Amino acid sequence: MSCGEPGSHPFSVVSSRDVYTGRVIALRADEVRMPGGATATREVVEHLGAVAVLALDTENAVTMVHQYRHPLGRRLWELPAGLLDVAGETAVHAARRELAEEAGLAAESWSVLVDVAASPGFTDEVVRVFLARELSSVGREIADGDEETDLVVGRFPLEQAVRMVLAGEVVNASSVAGILAAWAVVAGGLPARTVEAAWPDRPTRFAARRAPGSAPGEEATLAG
Repeated sequence: MSCGEPGSHPFSVVSSRDVYTGRVIALRADEVRMPGGATATREVVEHLGAVAVLALDTENAVTMVHQYRHPLGRRLWELPAGLLDVAGETAVHAARRELAEEAGLAAESWSVLVDVAASPGFTDEVVRVFLARELSSVGREIADGDEETDLVVGRFPLEQAVRMVLAGEVVNASSVAGILAAWAVVAGGLPARTVEAAWPDRPTRFAARRAPGSAPGEEATLAG
């Protein structure tokens, strides 16, 4: 069978099966039609999607949080961030919530810096990074036992944050992208997008699993 012109193959899904459904991710295996007619298995980690916030004060200092990340086994400096895990909540409202919960800040001015596909070779996770300005303190309300009780909040001049990225001291993908994008906006004069900017790659499939009437996702289950 002819493969056709490069870039024209549709990569249609022939079949799909659920392998695992957990609280914040699911794993499915798709059989995908490849160029030439054969099929190949593509494993996809479904994710709720997330937001991150680069909060920039009047002195051009960035607020970051130092928190433990179990897969890497250490604490990382990151932008305040969180899952899109509240049904019906817009991305910017989720960003406002996370900024208050993790950094104790509110912002009057909001724009979109970048959208980051975490690792599109195997997951649909995409993070929208916002730029928040005109900041004010609102205090943090943390319940005992929450992982946020272990967070350390720090402020870094934007130029220092860029240097931390280049030195490998900030490695979280959305934080790296957000810091470099903020530098392009602040130092380079490039425009950020409005909060109403289209987000075609926002993940939806795993959120649909959690919707009323869908299969439960609060407890991990294995599909046969």
